[in-house]
Parts: sequence; structure tokens; C-alpha cells
Amino acid sequence: MKKILFVFGTRPEAIKMAPVIKELRVHSSEFRAKVCVTAQHRNLLDEVLDIFQVVPDYDLNIMTANQSLFQITISVLKKLEPILKKEKPDMVLVHGDTTTTFAAALASYYLKIPVGHVEAGLRSYDKFNPYPEEINRRLTDAISDIYFCPTLTAKRALLKENINPKNIFITGNTVIDALYMILKKKHKFQNPTLKKVFSTRYSLLATRLILVTAHRRENFGKPIENICNAIKKISREFPDCKIFYPVHPNPNIKIPVHKILKHLKNVYLVPPLNYSDLANLMKISYLILTDSGGLQEEAPSLGKPVLVMRCVTERPEAVGAGTVKLVGTDEKTIFKEVKKLLTDKSEYNKMAKSTNPYGDGFAAKRTVDFIKYYFGLKTKRNVAPQFIGG
Repeated sequence: MKKILFVFGTRPEAIKMAPVIKELRVHSSEFRAKVCVTAQHRNLLDEVLDIFQVVPDYDLNIMTANQSLFQITISVLKKLEPILKKEKPDMVLVHGDTTTTFAAALASYYLKIPVGHVEAGLRSYDKFNPYPEEINRRLTDAISDIYFCPTLTAKRALLKENINPKNIFITGNTVIDALYMILKKKHKFQNPTLKKVFSTRYSLLATRLILVTAHRRENFGKPIENICNAIKKISREFPDCKIFYPVHPNPNIKIPVHKILKHLKNVYLVPPLNYSDLANLMKISYLILTDSGGLQEEAPSLGKPVLVMRCVTERPEAVGAGTVKLVGTDEKTIFKEVKKLLTDKSEYNKMAKSTNPYGDGFAAKRTVDFIKYYFGLKTKRNVAPQFIGG
């Protein structure tokens, strides 16, 4: 029996790892799954663990107020070392591009433990955009032994870096698995503002809803002010629209957002939503404004146009497919692109009806199949077909 140790620390990682954990535990005769969370994000992580009923075996609980990248990296390395030495896993599985991801991969490397990287191969080719994620994922890929790519584009990026093609597998993105798992369930909004606004079915149908998420480190300062000023202009130009903005608690985001937007009647500033609320809010949204990576993957599967408030994206597949558009953080550009989607039905339909290149809901199954193949527990002909996206 092979022991797989999952290590993650943030809400997006937990969402995308939960389907893999659940799938691996189906194969209990071949694998023993252990879960270690760093709690790089504490409350945001805990609610996802609760929704997906994942109980960690280890909780490093590293989060501190105003934590720096230095603190996160040092804490993960220091606290993970004794766990790795005790458990002696056959593989450590990490996800994506957080500081937890890089530090866990580095700790595993120091102890010569194989590393599997879920959502490998994403690249913006700008080391400060997104920051620090672009370097985190590049360094993690340099350390890893097996690569689970969401798309063909990601695989090609790894091949350019001379990664052994025998260890690269295209799975699709596990976030689509997670999204489908959540949306299958009947849902009532938990957030008090959402409960009040959408108290009747008529209220769901009677308005166009814009979902906004913006919290990235590279958008601190002038960029987030520009984003908020664009939202302010949208709210006044289109008073029939309701704009929901779950605001990250980081003061660099929370302070300017509330300063600029808190008095607008059709703008609803709410605390970060649990994943069930967020997924179902996406489902009923008309369009989405975001600087998030995950929403660029999830929203297209629901037929929602996405305007990405960043200068570059490591997820070019949806841009190519036409369901996502990069708009940057210029106030006038954001307003112009939103206005176009709100007033030109043909432009809206071009984006809403584009194909989602990120997955089909079976990424976790493929991931486990490929782990089996890596350990010689499955022959190649018995492995699930790869997902060919983007």
C-alpha cells in the first residue's frame, strides 16, 4: 500500500484537492491518504474542509497577522519536517502555486520524497505577475517528479522546460470536479445579505447580477482603486444591476474598497463567501469581474463571461476560447468592456456560449489513475484517457 501525503494551506488549494482526496480514498486497498494543512489561510480554509468533509491528520496552523512570505516559507519548512520524517510518505501531493506549495515541495525534496504537482505547468512568463505565484509554480515544477496538467497548453510549457514527457499527464482541472460536486446539492444561501436579496425566486430572475472578486497582491494600491472607481461608474450607469463583491479581509483591499464603494445602493460588499454560496452566486450571475485564477476556470463551465482584471494570465486557454477577456486594471477599459457586455447581446453571447477548455468533471479520477501508473499499479492501456484542453 502506497502512502500519499496531501499538503495544502489555502482555500483554492483545498477546493481543488478535495476531489482528489475523495477519489484516492475510494482506492483504499492500494493507497493510504494522509492530509496535512498548513492553514496559510485559516478561516477560509476551514470552511472548505467542512463543506467537503475533509478532516486533516495534521494542522500546522501557521497563519499570523500580516504574515510575510518569509514567515510562511520558514514556518512550513520547519513544521513539515518532523511530519515527513514520521510518516515517510511514498509521495507528497501539492497543488498549484501558493507559498505552501513551494515550501512543501522543497521540504520533500530535502528528504528525497517524490513530489506530485496537481495543476502543473501554468505560466505567465512574468515573475512578478502574479506575484509570488509565478515563481512558486516554476520552482515547484523544477522539484516535482510527476505532473498533473489541467490542459495541453500546460503540458507544452513543461516540455519546453525539458521535463520528461513520460511523467506529464493531462487531467483537466479538478476545480470543475469540485464545482459540479457542490452544484449537485440543493442550496440555500448562508450569507445574510444574499439570503435577504434573493429571498424569492422572482428576485433571482428580476435583475442582472455582476460578481466581483479582486484581492491579488499585485493589485494593491492604485490598481485596486482603479477597479473600485470602475465599479462605481458601472453601478451609476446601470442602476438595474446588482453588484456583489466578497471583500478580502486584507487591509490593502478592504480599506480602499469600502472607502470608494460602501455608500452605493446597488453594490453589496460582503465578507468572503463560503464556497457553496460563491459557486451558486456564480451560477446566477450575468457576468464576472475578477483577478482570481480559479474563477477563470470555473465560470466558463457555467457559461458566464469573465473579464480578468490583470495584465497577464497563466490561463490563456479560456482567452483563446473567447469566454475570458483580459481587461487589465485601467478604470476606463474595465467600464467600457462591462458596458459592452451589458448593452450588446451579440457580444455577450460570443463569450457566454464559448467552450470551457478546463475540464469535464473527471480530473480527480484521471489523477489517481496516473498515480497508479506511476507506481506500477496500472498498465498504460488501463489508464483513463487524458483530457485534451486548450
